[in-house]
Amino acid sequence: MIQNNFKPEHINATAKDLEGNNGLGRYVFFPGSFGRAKLIAESCFLDLRANVHHRGHTLYMGRLNNIEGQNIDVAAVASGMGTPSVEIILNELINLGTKRFLRVGTSGLLQPQFMKPGDFVIATGAVRDENATRNYIPSEYPAIASMDMIIAAQKASEKQGFKSKTYSGLIHSKDTLFAREFLEGPNSQANRKYMGLLRRSGVLASDMEASMLFVLSSLFEHKFNQRKFPHNECNKIKSGAVCVVLGEGTDFGSEQSLERMTTELIQFAKYTIIELARLESDLISREIKFNK
Repeated sequence: MIQNNFKPEHINATAKDLEGNNGLGRYVFFPGSFGRAKLIAESCFLDLRANVHHRGHTLYMGRLNNIEGQNIDVAAVASGMGTPSVEIILNELINLGTKRFLRVGTSGLLQPQFMKPGDFVIATGAVRDENATRNYIPSEYPAIASMDMIIAAQKASEKQGFKSKTYSGLIHSKDTLFAREFLEGPNSQANRKYMGLLRRSGVLASDMEASMLFVLSSLFEHKFNQRKFPHNECNKIKSGAVCVVLGEGTDFGSEQSLERMTTELIQFAKYTIIELARLESDLISREIKFNK
């Protein structure tokens, strides 16, 4: 699926822009929000530069603070809202050689009995309550996050003091915000029943993007294996999602609380990438020793 001389239509980027990290490529912060992509870059990146695109999906590039004496090459770009937008931007990034993606998102609260606004969710997988991924693969195929991403996020949560308000588990990815979650329209009773089923099943939160990220990452990695790419750490595609939980239904919280949540979410995401880089450095070192 990766194409030689691929030219994206929705982001301003080349394969060279996304190189880095000794063959792994840039680690990509992948929020839905255009503003959050900019905020991540401006608050976290050193040597920041930006490739603007007329559709608004600006690609921000830079590096994080050194880890064990090595720079971490990173990028941030907004996926846009919903799985169809994720599908476009993710395809273009992967076709340019990108292999590491962390969704940095917001989500609706589904478990008010033990969670509250401002808590974090580390997604282990996503309920595929949308139709876009079904154009790739039937609904029985699971949408699963990379284990290394999950481990890195759990370590970041503990080290940054977020452990007491961080939950790991399934999230729900939906097609519609106003119908499915806000219960607008003539199908509101069926939607209410469906969302109740998710709550009783232990699904933690509801977003609109993670399922496409997880499914496409799995399918692309399999495509690499079919084309006999060396199956090593550098050629694996790893995707994860950390989301801050807003309120139930239409409750998005106050402007002040949303600003605080966003600041903490970006801190969480930054250190998740740092922990992933540390983990992968160890994995690659062991891999090199094993292959000698």
